[in-house]
Amino acid sequence: MRGYFQPETMNWHFSLLFLLGTLASVCSQFNFYPLEELSSDVGIQVFNQIVKAKPQDNVVVSPHGIASVLGVLQLGADGKTKKQLTTMMRYSVNGVGKALKKINRLIVSKKNKDIVTIANAVFAKSGFKMEVPFVTRNKEVFQCSVKSVDFEDPNTACDSINQWVKNETRGMIDQVVAPDDIDSLTRLVLVNAVYFKGLWKSRFRPENTKKRPFYGADGKTYQVPMLSQLSIFRCGTTSTPNELWYNIIELPYHGEMISMLIALPTENTTPLSAIIPHISTKTIGSWMTTMVAKRVQVILPKFTAVAETDLKDPLKALGITDMFDESKSNFAKITRTEGLHVSHVLQKTKIEVSEDGTKASAATTAILIARSSPPWFIVDRPFVFFIRHNPTGTILFMGQINKP
Repeated sequence: MRGYFQPETMNWHFSLLFLLGTLASVCSQFNFYPLEELSSDVGIQVFNQIVKAKPQDNVVVSPHGIASVLGVLQLGADGKTKKQLTTMMRYSVNGVGKALKKINRLIVSKKNKDIVTIANAVFAKSGFKMEVPFVTRNKEVFQCSVKSVDFEDPNTACDSINQWVKNETRGMIDQVVAPDDIDSLTRLVLVNAVYFKGLWKSRFRPENTKKRPFYGADGKTYQVPMLSQLSIFRCGTTSTPNELWYNIIELPYHGEMISMLIALPTENTTPLSAIIPHISTKTIGSWMTTMVAKRVQVILPKFTAVAETDLKDPLKALGITDMFDESKSNFAKITRTEGLHVSHVLQKTKIEVSEDGTKASAATTAILIARSSPPWFIVDRPFVFFIRHNPTGTILFMGQINKP
């Protein structure tokens, strides 16, 4: 069996961007939740709102990225606008700045081996005066730089923003804002880009990739390329409080600091939408303690997913409403010279699963299975995945895949 596990390169690339368009005290409410869980849960709540509206679509978000953008806004907000952000996030950025900074440093640490890049920037209208504490706190906590652009010239402004994002995401995302998104009222554009590139610890051999049926959420069957390998993985079965059972597996990346976790209903009659609302960072933490290492045959689809989402409605549904309302929005800590409000929170995410530098050969290869037949973990129907930074428990990405 040793020859079976010889590594072939396989990369997962993730990049994510948030765009906020026309922007014209750790409290005792901490409830004993670790900060990284609280910030990831903010993104998971937003994800839940999105999938309610798109139950049959592929949806991908970065919970950590959402928390970063909301954190930048919280530092600039005042009055009721700030209260709404703090209530939903369940922490005050000013009160936990040092801890947030430490978490961000750990996530992008070279110790991970797998590449994680997080970049935040504020693009401000040329000559627009911002409050010094807002600029300095963002640099400290979110390593967020402030750049000046001329919004009077939408084409040049777009080129500047898109070029920055292209650089930060290693070319994965090359356009996030179009000239139509910018007008004479645009004052600030906030951008958060998250890029991830990981190699599996136990890699999939390209010659074992074969077309197999995937049973989509729309009731149709699709023939898609499926990756396959027999190896030792931590996996298990658990249930929601109302006893809907689902299977979970951990696929670690080669640095072992970051893992992909996959969950899919045990019964093919249970829709993905029945288990997603019950998943939180606490649930995921419990998976990490209950999964056991087993010799298992994993079959997983190759896929590319590109998702564009406006987060405005999900955030409003979660109680963050004032910042979108021209008459109620209060960003006095960003500037006192004029009133600002948020017009869009746009997010573009792209995921690619590919065998890097290799071509899958057409020759069919028998998969050797040991005499004691191993359990199978076949991902041939809608599933939800998480990319987790294990030392902090931060959820970098999550998504539902209804059709690879």
